[in-house]
Amino acid sequence: MPFSPVDSLEVPLQKVNVSDAFWLEYQRLVKEVVVPYQWKALNDDVADAEPSHAIENFRIAAGQSDGEFYGMVFQDSDVAKWLEAVAYLLTKTPDPALEETADQLIELIGAVQQPDGYLNTYFTVKEPQQRWTNLAECHELYCAGHLIEAGVAYVQATGKTRLLEIVCKLADHIAHVFGPGEKQLHGYPGHPEIELALMRLYEQTAEKRYLDLTRYFVEQRGIQPHFYDIEYEKRGKTSHWNTYGPAWMVKDKAYSQAHVPVALQTTAVGHAVRFVYLYAGVAHLARLSQDQEKREVCQRVWENMTRRQMYITGSVGSQSSGEAFSSDYDLPNDTAYTETCASIGLMMFANRMLQMDPDSRYADVMERALYNTVLAGMALDGKHFFYVNPLEVHPKSIPFNHIYDHVKPVRQRWFGCACCPPNIARLLTSLGHYIYTQRPDGVDINLYIGSDVEATIGGKALRLKQSGGYPWTECVLIDVDTDQPLEATLALRLPDWCDSPQVSLNGNPLALASLTQHGYLRLTRTWQKGDRLEMILPMPVIRVKGNALLRHVAGKVAVQRGPLVYCLEQADNGSELHNIRLPHDATFRLISGSGLFAGKTLLQAQGGRRASVQASQQPLYHYNPPVEDTVPQTLTFVPYFTWANRGEGEMRVWVDE
Repeated sequence: MPFSPVDSLEVPLQKVNVSDAFWLEYQRLVKEVVVPYQWKALNDDVADAEPSHAIENFRIAAGQSDGEFYGMVFQDSDVAKWLEAVAYLLTKTPDPALEETADQLIELIGAVQQPDGYLNTYFTVKEPQQRWTNLAECHELYCAGHLIEAGVAYVQATGKTRLLEIVCKLADHIAHVFGPGEKQLHGYPGHPEIELALMRLYEQTAEKRYLDLTRYFVEQRGIQPHFYDIEYEKRGKTSHWNTYGPAWMVKDKAYSQAHVPVALQTTAVGHAVRFVYLYAGVAHLARLSQDQEKREVCQRVWENMTRRQMYITGSVGSQSSGEAFSSDYDLPNDTAYTETCASIGLMMFANRMLQMDPDSRYADVMERALYNTVLAGMALDGKHFFYVNPLEVHPKSIPFNHIYDHVKPVRQRWFGCACCPPNIARLLTSLGHYIYTQRPDGVDINLYIGSDVEATIGGKALRLKQSGGYPWTECVLIDVDTDQPLEATLALRLPDWCDSPQVSLNGNPLALASLTQHGYLRLTRTWQKGDRLEMILPMPVIRVKGNALLRHVAGKVAVQRGPLVYCLEQADNGSELHNIRLPHDATFRLISGSGLFAGKTLLQAQGGRRASVQASQQPLYHYNPPVEDTVPQTLTFVPYFTWANRGEGEMRVWVDE
């Protein structure tokens, strides 16, 4: 369908107030636990956690402290993401002490900025003469992108322009260094991120040079002769990373999404986080520049990613080598990489696709990623985190088999590469950006999260209030409030997991078939104060089977209820989960959780276990064995996002049927 720059608007975060009990608990956790904890981690004040040194790097670069740079070349980005999360918190709840801490940090960042606008602690402290000489391997533009996003968020939250001025000066410096000019660098980032950041900066400032710079970075990518090869030769064939041999990042162009021009890319390949960050930026650019070619590229790679390379948990990136996609239908469960940041980036990509193209397939994936992998990335205590999110874990094998080197059976306090924890914080605090999409004629409701939103349609205020017990209960209420009758379109997503949704308006059932477009029920009418929509989204327990080409789940079944994927854990079902069998006719019953699972719904069913009495005393293999005995067992399934909150143990999503 045609689109234009005004087809959609991001609802300002201050116009969305989350009131949902499920999500209020997470937002409380972020405010009271996660952000303070991460501030301590960034200041190396968490016992038994890997040191960050991130704040100290800024002090050293500002001349306020002595010492050497420590950490990854992209250590600055952890600070920027923390600042962005703080901005979103301040948008909703004033906190003078937290704001003062953030303001002091912003002044420290400003003290690091060079006269020409350059800002990066690694190169300022460690290699000041090597600025912009290694785009393929180092992360100057990536760090700049995260700081730009923080700058946009902070001015929107507080009205204070100091950080925005810093990042505009940085962006202007980058626009001076990069471009088609004879004296400019004709390169682009090895780790995309600045593309989506520059588009946010463009929307905030209306400075067209930021949109033009985004377009340059996107369109220059993959052009021959290859810029990464050119700069590699210029710096004497030296490499920053030697993990897999000299210049492996330079040579593996797909890893950096630089193997072909964006216009020619057809599949999801390479580093998963880089892929979703890049195409979030491309989708944003396509919408605001009305670029049909880029829009079609985004649709093409989206289809490949979600139909052939995405896990049932809404995670992407199946292999540890390169934190990357593999090939179509190659989705191993126990060696899955599925980085938390990749699912967060997937949500960003999905949201931008929704703004450009109101199709429920994007929101369905956004919801799947959110309720499963994103939430699984953080423990229920807010102090422990997963970088990698496998769908099957056998802890006894992990210490001895190097194919599991990336898998942790329990969440960690912090990471040397700590991109995921602050990314989770900024996602959860900015959740309001994902619930609604405002259009010129109305509002699309993408996620069923209890909240209040105020939109302006034709110069008039339209207020909506969502309530209900989602994702545990099937009823969603949407109450309308207007100062005067208002003609507008409200669009309600009909989730892909629900095959019999019911919707009524003021008590009158609606004929969904005639009103549904691209997975949204679209209601155009004159709305009045007191109008109420009631949705019933039946949530029976669903058995999910994989495509016949998914060899890793052949003969297995997964269990889902509503948007939540469930799993078996050793804590409830004993060890040797590979011997568990779920009969094809098993009946599920809902169990109200208690203790750690209070307020959550668990599932139980009668299943069986392959008998393994004294198995260790038996031969390794049996010839022409008799039919195996199966011992009856009650199986307990918990939401995938809650696994590994009760200590180390086996876990499995896909169960033998």
